[in-house]
Amino acid sequence: MKINKLSYAIITALGVSSIATAQTADTAQPKRVIETIEVTATKRAESIQDVPVTVSALSGDALENLGVDNFQDYVEFLPNVVFQGTGPGQNEIYIRGAATSQTNIAVSTVQALQPSVAFYLDEQPVSMQGRNLDIYAADISRVEVLPGPQGTLFGASSQSGTVRMITKKPDFAGFAGGLDFGTSFTKGGEMSNSVEAFLNFVPFDNTAVRITAYNDRQGGWIDNVLNDPDQGGYRGSSVVISRISGGALADPANTPVVVPQNDALVEDDFNDAIYSGVRFGIAHEFSSDWDVLVQHTAQQLETEGVFAYDPNLQGTSSVNRFQPEENTDTFGLTTWTLNGRLNELELVYTGGLLNRDIDSLVDYTGYTNGGLFSAYYVCSYNNADQADDKCLDPTKFYKEETDTSRITHEFRVNTDAARDWRITAGIFYDSQELNTVGRFKIPNTEKFTDLARETVGKEGINSNGGPFESEVGFVNDVSHGIDQIALFGQAEYDITEDLTVTLGARWYEIKDDYKGSTTTVDVSRRLRAFGSLDPDELIAVGEDPAAVNAAIASGQLDVSLLDDDGVLTVDDTIFKASIDWKATSDLLFFATISEGFRPPVTNRVGGGKSTSQTGAFEGFRIPVYSTTDTLQNYEVGMKGDFFDGVFRMNATAFYSEITDLQTSRFDPTNISFLVFTDNVGDAEIMGIDGDMTWLATDNLILDASFSLLDTELTRINSELDGIAPPVGAELPYSASFSGNIRARYFMELENGLTSYINGSLVYTGDRIASMTMDAFVLEETTELVYGTGSGLSIQQEAPVFAGVNYTDANGDAFKGGRYIQDSYVLANIAYGITNDEWKAELFIDNLFDENAVLHIDNQQFTPKVVTNRPRTIGVRFSYDFF
Repeated sequence: MKINKLSYAIITALGVSSIATAQTADTAQPKRVIETIEVTATKRAESIQDVPVTVSALSGDALENLGVDNFQDYVEFLPNVVFQGTGPGQNEIYIRGAATSQTNIAVSTVQALQPSVAFYLDEQPVSMQGRNLDIYAADISRVEVLPGPQGTLFGASSQSGTVRMITKKPDFAGFAGGLDFGTSFTKGGEMSNSVEAFLNFVPFDNTAVRITAYNDRQGGWIDNVLNDPDQGGYRGSSVVISRISGGALADPANTPVVVPQNDALVEDDFNDAIYSGVRFGIAHEFSSDWDVLVQHTAQQLETEGVFAYDPNLQGTSSVNRFQPEENTDTFGLTTWTLNGRLNELELVYTGGLLNRDIDSLVDYTGYTNGGLFSAYYVCSYNNADQADDKCLDPTKFYKEETDTSRITHEFRVNTDAARDWRITAGIFYDSQELNTVGRFKIPNTEKFTDLARETVGKEGINSNGGPFESEVGFVNDVSHGIDQIALFGQAEYDITEDLTVTLGARWYEIKDDYKGSTTTVDVSRRLRAFGSLDPDELIAVGEDPAAVNAAIASGQLDVSLLDDDGVLTVDDTIFKASIDWKATSDLLFFATISEGFRPPVTNRVGGGKSTSQTGAFEGFRIPVYSTTDTLQNYEVGMKGDFFDGVFRMNATAFYSEITDLQTSRFDPTNISFLVFTDNVGDAEIMGIDGDMTWLATDNLILDASFSLLDTELTRINSELDGIAPPVGAELPYSASFSGNIRARYFMELENGLTSYINGSLVYTGDRIASMTMDAFVLEETTELVYGTGSGLSIQQEAPVFAGVNYTDANGDAFKGGRYIQDSYVLANIAYGITNDEWKAELFIDNLFDENAVLHIDNQQFTPKVVTNRPRTIGVRFSYDFF
């Protein structure tokens, strides 16, 4: 039977699912049912409704219907997934509330936690600390989300889940092509334009080729306005500079401050982003049992400006920046997959080579209000006449040049899926290499005319070690290698036709080799000293051997994972067990116990004493490395089709325990002016995930998904008492409730045309920012530096914040609290007309012009609010030819 235009439109449009038709013997009318898509969550291709694990998926059609192209957009429609970061290419993913404070972007490549969520492009892991690849969603088959630990099959970074972007592969069906254009106008901002194209052809009977190309220029909407200290602009504060510098100024209240100027940088709509890229794929069939796929993806992401506004200024689209802000993020990824069969065994060898280059320029002026040596760098003081004391222009910048490479190999074997027992087993190898040089202009160049800084050590550096440019006051120059080998396996056994048990395990060994130097610390030599505990080497890096050995004996420091060369090695085995019951052909129940982990992270200044040795910091030493944090997960779930196949609901209830939760810490006033990693304590998370699809009428399709979370810190390490939130406090960045609903309504028109209306609502509840209770300190800093507060909400969690050794402007102790990222609702709507070949669409994104608080960024020591694009109206046109 020929499917009419309306049915065809419904088939191609239904987000997570698609509509299928079924003919009965006594009727010619199609019966509408929901047909599920295939996913590869268990490293086998299976129906999403039959795989006994929680999986969410957005199909390529759903992404197109929602107008989703980039990282931020598709995460909005996955309620159990959140991202936090400062703009395109600068985000971290969290799933099911297992979130913590990540390192600020200026040093994320140097000293940051490994991701807790693995991000894959097809078979290749592309996760990176603090800077996940922001891959443009062009010619995508689907996005899969596997919440909960996936470590037995997907490795170290799958502690709380895995996100997989699956591309469309070369198709042997024949020639096909497509072209998409889009243009849009943003309220108060610039025009945006995009073009995407794909071409699929079969040059030989057994060879298929697919080429995809795209360019998307996303116009800005945030203005870099003239700095006006009388209108909430940067005025500076000697009081702030003095108190974070140990009271360096004799009379800070009356010490004048030079106001920085940005006249030459004033620009409207200065936060542009341009995605451009191409993907080539070639597939070849050697026989009916053997085939190979090779793909290469190349992309460049260029951004200018910032994607956060200054809440101390009027409105929600203004900032004061005193240095140009630029970021160029380029990657090339080559992947290969060989599939074959030997009798009943399916063999898969897959691998990939990723090369990525990052060049950034960041305004770092805000460091003036948080760095321990701020008075030394920008103020003239201790003069014979105090009237001559003054603080100079605080303008600063950070320049980064980073190149990374990652090569992976995986070989796995699958037994026959038709048997009552099934095994997946394999070996995985991963080698990562990161080389970075970061230059900081921190001192005022009027006071320091020619610094000529040099790195302390030479081993493992990427530059010549200096002297660096005259204005550069500090340099990070490090190389970081991480090698992993793992053996993994998963066995399934059908006890009955409807009852199956699954057991999985993964053994891994990870070697972390951290080398290099800063202009203050020889990182290579320091780690070698703590690995060997050679007294002469400890003395050489400024440590007392007796005190270090005492700290190790007391358990304060752990160096057991380091060898004599300072290389960290960790190995362990994690397990997974599940049982699933197929109650009916349309209803599946499952229960799972699983484990996930993140490996330790080595610190540049590990083992050293904190700068302050009073109050909460008395006796504190920086960990040589943060220890492995683990996540134990228990969940039960169901997947079902109801009411004769027109309603689907999938839901999972889970409970997770996190032990030794890792976090990043940056406390230049009390501990060290270098970022380091630490373990906060323990936490637990309870929640429910769910998604639904309803074929409400012949013309109306509804999709909805939601996430309920209850997160809680259950133990705090003693050295973080009064600094981190107390026991019972919630984890950052995840709302107790978030969800979305999507609707698509179709109407038949004349001449074979179909029109449709798409609508979506996304709700995200209140979220707490950060893992440090420093919001009241940051808020007073904002008032002193800008003459006005941020206006952001703060949740008080402790009567006293122990993270500072100075009082507020009234002489009182600071309270402990964290900023609240307020809830928001985003609405999108679109109207389109289509036939078999072309589609034209008018859309409005952010219909009600909501200003969403996506992330509160504290890396400038005063809060900046990362926000979404204002109301955007545009048109899209696509044409497919077959």
